[in-house]
Amino acid sequence: MQANTMTMSAATTTATLAGAATTLAGAVWPATAGQAEWGRRAVLVLGGTAILALSARLKIPLGAVPFTMQTFVVLVLGMVYGPRLAAATLLAYFGEGALGLPVFAGGGGLAYFTGPTAGFLLAFLPAAALLGALAERGWGRTFATTIAAMLLGSAVIFAGGLAWLGHLIGLQKALAAGFLPFIASESAKILLAALALPACWRLLRGRARGRGE
Repeated sequence: MQANTMTMSAATTTATLAGAATTLAGAVWPATAGQAEWGRRAVLVLGGTAILALSARLKIPLGAVPFTMQTFVVLVLGMVYGPRLAAATLLAYFGEGALGLPVFAGGGGLAYFTGPTAGFLLAFLPAAALLGALAERGWGRTFATTIAAMLLGSAVIFAGGLAWLGHLIGLQKALAAGFLPFIASESAKILLAALALPACWRLLRGRARGRGE
């Protein structure tokens, strides 16, 4: 009886991990009966905003648009959390910044929503939501789909950022300041995500199979 129970539990876990709507956050910390879902979501949202704030502070000044790890964190957060939780996290992050908390690359305050990096900042939300939606459809579990998803998310962020920066200083200057210097670093971030996310899924599947042995 005990062996059958263990086998059924492992099979259920494996099925959950393989489900099209499964995210890494849901696989690692699934909602359970009797658990306050709002509490789980609050912890994940606050944890996500803390990671976003930390990634913004790790920066290298490069003119109008500094280099940070934030685009990497935004896109990976979308794939790990899914669209709704990722969107809630970004909205909470924006709220923290609007209230003046030093969560952005240069601090906090409403001025960041009209400054030269505002387009990049606001594009984080649709980019994270997009990657979350793709993750729920099974993207991010292989090298190829992770590369594709990260490229799409990066395109959304740079489209928003360059559109606003181009409005302020002209498109040619915007490309020179907000795109060309970041090609190599963004490529490295995409590669890092393409190695890390599928590895996490393989680890989870391996543990699920191990429970059934």
